[in-house]
Amino acid sequence: MDAVFEPMVDLSVARRSAETFADEWDLELGTPFALSNVSFVAPAGETSVLKVNWEGDDESLHEGDALELWDGDGAVRLLRRSERVLLEERVVPGDDLSLLPEDEATAIAVELALRLWRPATEPFRSVNPEVSRWLDEAEREGSDLVAMARELFAEIGGGAEWLVHGDFHHHNILRAGERFVAIDPKPYLADREYDVASFLWNPLDNRMTDRAQTERRIAAFVAAGLDDYRIRAWAIIRGSYLRTAPEYVEPIRALLTRGPFE
Repeated sequence: MDAVFEPMVDLSVARRSAETFADEWDLELGTPFALSNVSFVAPAGETSVLKVNWEGDDESLHEGDALELWDGDGAVRLLRRSERVLLEERVVPGDDLSLLPEDEATAIAVELALRLWRPATEPFRSVNPEVSRWLDEAEREGSDLVAMARELFAEIGGGAEWLVHGDFHHHNILRAGERFVAIDPKPYLADREYDVASFLWNPLDNRMTDRAQTERRIAAFVAAGLDDYRIRAWAIIRGSYLRTAPEYVEPIRALLTRGPFE
């Protein structure tokens, strides 16, 4: 039985859109999935899922475009869409990467990311203006990492050549039969290294206290062709507004200020 659905935002508009298109496409909606906090996501029969993002979720604006581009290669397959109303394949059994041993999970994530990262242009947007806005918000909220993050962002510039997933981590990588696929992208144009940060501080219970684990993860992405320094820089930049709790500050800062195992 699906867990109780407790969204973080008002999804009444998204729900109405889902119900409208379910009727139009002759689908029967089930109970919304657990953890669908900022989108309405519900099974639509045995083999598909209907998803409608909260209208205030600008980060997901081009989710459908990204899924169309990937066409099931590394990401959940898009079956049908109308603007931001998405009918996707149902991922079965749907267990996520957090259930696998550490090194196996990292190897799968790297292989998947290499399929998702593609040179792209319109309709996708550069993430750089958003990063600047998020840093401004972090500064207003008193983030301990924002000064360092600003310096790093100014230094590395932030590329805009690659389509990235945008929320790449263990809980967004699910088992679909014999393969794993990514779900719930927040697609932007950015450096590929932008995507690694969220993988470093997940699963949800990971506080980055195991420095050796973090270094092994970074090394795996570097071995696949990414830049070590840019991975660390992006982790600090993104961490300044996504991981602001005190327990994260020093492990994230230490990615550049200490040796690997100090």
